[in-house]
Parts: sequence; structure tokens; C-alpha cells
Amino acid sequence: QPFSLRYHPEKGDVPAHLGGVTEFGDNVEDEWFIVYLLKHITRSFSDIAAVVYDNDGQFLLIEAAEQLPKWLDPDSSENRVFLYQGELHILPNRTRSGEVGWPRDSVPTVERALEVLHSHTESCLAKQPIRAALAKRLDGYPDKIQQNFHHAHCYVPAGIAVVLSRRPDLIAPAVSAFYLRDPVDLQACRTFHTFPPDTRVMTSVKFTRCLCAQLQQQNFVPDRRSGFTLPVHSHPQYRAHELGMKLAHGFEILCSKSGQSSSEKEASVSSNPLWRGFLDNLKKNGYFKGELEGSVRYKDLMSSAESFFRQSVTSTHCPAIQNPGQEMLKVLEDTSYSLEDLKNQEAHLPPEDSDAWLDISPQELERLLEERGGRGVSDGTRKTAPDEEVQEEEAGYSLIAVTQGMKNFINAMSSHEGAEIPRSCLAEPFSFDPDAVTSALDGLLGSKDDELDSDDFEDDDEEDDNDVDEDEEVQNGEPREQAGAEALDNLRKYMDEMDQELQSTNIGRSFTQNNRTSNTADASESSLADAGSELVEEEIQPLDVDLNLVSNLLESLASQAGLAGPASNLLQSLGIHIPPDADQS
Repeated sequence: QPFSLRYHPEKGDVPAHLGGVTEFGDNVEDEWFIVYLLKHITRSFSDIAAVVYDNDGQFLLIEAAEQLPKWLDPDSSENRVFLYQGELHILPNRTRSGEVGWPRDSVPTVERALEVLHSHTESCLAKQPIRAALAKRLDGYPDKIQQNFHHAHCYVPAGIAVVLSRRPDLIAPAVSAFYLRDPVDLQACRTFHTFPPDTRVMTSVKFTRCLCAQLQQQNFVPDRRSGFTLPVHSHPQYRAHELGMKLAHGFEILCSKSGQSSSEKEASVSSNPLWRGFLDNLKKNGYFKGELEGSVRYKDLMSSAESFFRQSVTSTHCPAIQNPGQEMLKVLEDTSYSLEDLKNQEAHLPPEDSDAWLDISPQELERLLEERGGRGVSDGTRKTAPDEEVQEEEAGYSLIAVTQGMKNFINAMSSHEGAEIPRSCLAEPFSFDPDAVTSALDGLLGSKDDELDSDDFEDDDEEDDNDVDEDEEVQNGEPREQAGAEALDNLRKYMDEMDQELQSTNIGRSFTQNNRTSNTADASESSLADAGSELVEEEIQPLDVDLNLVSNLLESLASQAGLAGPASNLLQSLGIHIPPDADQS
């Protein structure tokens, strides 16, 4: 659908305004084109503020999610985010009286939010990293508008060539009709009454890249009774014949619906792309109350749902083209054409555009994923030279970076909403302190010098909150310490016995220990097989935690065979790039 605005009168606490709804389907780039238009409008008319959202909510904030302050989330962003004077503005969080903004836990009215926006514009201006993320997504406009078009040669019936020459905008509903077709729609394509295939001519059709991809990427075999035949795949014009055949099916489906009776028109809500999601939500919420599909009660409920959808949903999402099939037929009635003239125009068609953009290499996909991930562009101004990229790749493959990145991830404090990637992993260089790591591991696993009560981990927060002095606890808690020491001895004894048991298993052999070289490790494995009883007396050697971590990660990456998996996804999110395994053996 096209971008359009219409007048909305005042309703409740929402003042009178211009607003509109555009269905962009699978073409997300249309959504960002609308954002570009709104930014341009608010820059040209400095007193105008704009709000834009989609099915996901505040998608402008989603685009800049890595740079948002912690207090800003979907619950606290209502009536706070505006496009104003060509820039993104966010009403700040007011923590003290007298500050500019609005408290996080309350929602300002639209009128009050606009007053704050107009009177404190500078204070409401979004931070530079947030605006830079939005500017990066809109980079390339307005030149990008033309880049999103694709001109292709299509072998279509003459009527379609005439309709598109008069109304090129009807290409969108035709592609959508083919893309969302169902078996009932294809019944009209057994015999083509409106666009017979024996009148086909070659013409140039203007698509958006999304529409062209939707046609090309769907495999479809026409009905034998339709009269459409395709040449062999090696034919130089095979692609034009295939596109024309699919396009003709979309046009025929739309025209077949234009002459329906009123009862058939009412049943056509199923052809609306919004209907499927609406029906799924009704089923999830138990609207049909467990009634069997096809029963009398089920049909009554379905009829009520269709009536509500027709009155409520379709009225607010009213398409710009009310009945594309009727408009196609009207163009055919009002236009006279000669099949011979259309065939003569085939020799003067402009060249079609290259469709190389449909094919993407793994390297290009990796580059796009890195750009969408936002690594290296936190301030929106950084540009990396080729030499710097090589250095970054080498630095990212540092084994110390792998181990330290994993530890930073484990030690990072997350909330109930999920694990969070430490920002230092994406922006700051790694620093490695072996003594600090050793001390942390001793505290976690327990050392010979320190006696840790297993309950200490649970009581740390209480001790911090109550500011209990450690010396006082020692003096006043002797019985507790003795009990804790006894419990700790029992735990260590249990752990020692488990270590001895695991040492003789494959699990024990899978870990690398500090004071063992590869030769001694091989000798130990052979001795384990010959004299397992001696292992009980052998002292358990400490593990090399870092080496075991790296080796297990690399084994996991190798087993993924270049595909996505838990190890690669985690390392990528930490900003660590592991090159492909050169040893295919």
C-alpha cells in the first residue's frame, strides 16, 4: 500500500491529527522508507511531531536497542518517542522534582508530552549513539528509493500489459494474490477467461525488489488446462515466461473475485492477509470454546468473527485499492489496444535489470549480519580500513580473548529478562590477569588455605545488607563455624571420592591437566587401561580450565561444519571471530 495520511478528529486525550496505516507485507524496506518520509516532513515543517510504530511496537527503539538507557523499555516508552525537527526525540526519565521529562512509572498524555517536547527540545533530543543507529539504518536515502525497484521482462497476456501500462500500481495486489493463493483461488486459473494465454506478449514490468523476489522464489507448476506452457530451463527467455505465467495467475485470481455476489464478497475476508493472524489469535484465546470445526456453533462463532473483522479491522486497515479486480476490468473496458502493436513494441523494450542481488555469498551474508549486529559502529562514525579489519580478525582469534570473553559473559549481571552480553565485549579490548583468574577459581572451587562454608554463598547478600563485621561473626558464631567446617570436610571428602571414580572413566580422560604433556598423557592413558587399581593412589592433578574451555569450544565449532550452532552464536555475540577450520581432516 502507498503512504497516505488523513485527518483524524480529536478523540479522548488524543488531539486532532493526521494519521495513516500502511500495510507493507514482507517488504520491511517500505517501512523504513515511511520513516524517511516522516523525518523529511518534520524537518520541513518544524512545528510537526510524528509518531510511528508497527506490529512490534516502537521499532525505532528496537533498531537502537544496544544504545538505549536501561530505564527505557516497551512499558516506559509510551508517548515518549517522537520524530521532531528531523531527529529522534525521547522524553527523559525524571528522577527528581524540577527535572525535565516524565517519571518512568507513569505515562504522559499526548498533549502533555508535546508540551514538554516543544518547550525543552534540546533536553529531549536522543543521545548521539541512538540517533546514529537510526541514521545508519536510513543511510542511502533518497537514492535508495530507486535502488529498490527492479525492471524485468515478462511474457504476459496482452490485457495485463495494457493494465500495467495504465496502472503500474496494480502490480502489488496481483503479486500478493499469487503469493497468498489457496486451492480455492487456483480453481479460477484452470481456464483463463480474462487473460487468455494465447495473447501473450513480451513487456517490461516494474517491480519492487521484494515483489520480484516473491514471484521468483516460489516454485509453481500451472494447471495443464490453463494453456500456459514453459520452455526448457536452458531457454534464454525462460525467466520471462515463468514470471509472466505467475503474474497472469495473480491477475486472473483478482478478476475472478471482482464479480462475486454479496455473500461471496463477505466470505472473501479470508483473502485479507490480516485475517489469518486475527483467526489464530481467536483460537489461542479460546474464542471457539472447543467446538468442532464445521459444527453449527462453530459456524455461528466464525460468522460473528468475520462480521467483526469486516467492520473493525478492514475499516481501520482500509487498502488504497478497494477492489483491484474491478479496477483491472475497468481499465480493460476503457482502453482499446492492438495485439499487433504490442508485439511490435517488443523490439524496443528497455534492457532488464540484473537479478544478481537475489544471490548472496556467505561472505556477504556474514558482513550483513555483522552490520545488523552493530559491532564496531557504536558511535555511528567509525569506518574500518582493510588493514584494521585484518588486525581485528587476528585479535578476535586470540585464545586469551576467547577465554576472557567467556568469563566476562559468565560474570556479567543479568536480569530476569534474560542473559545480557557485556558491552565491554563489543567495545573494549580484553585485559587478562592470571592472578585474578586463579584467585577467582580458588574461591569458586575451594582451596586448601581457605575454608568456605557452602552457606556463605547464600548469606553474602544478607551480610552486605546488614553491614555485619567479619570479626564479630567469628567471635559470636563459633558453633556455626565448627558445623560449617565439618560440613565442608564432608563435602571435600565426597568430591575427592567422586574425582577418584571419574578419573578411571572416559570423562576423566577428556580433561587436560596442568602438569601433563601430550606424551605423558598418552602414557597415562595406556597405564589406565593396564592398571586401573593404581589410579586410586595417584594424586589428582589440577585441571587447566582455560585450555579445556578453548579445546571444547573449538571441538564444538568443528562439529558444526560451518553451520550455526551454540558455540558460534555465543562467540559471535561476544564479538569473537573464529576463522574456518583449515584442516578438513
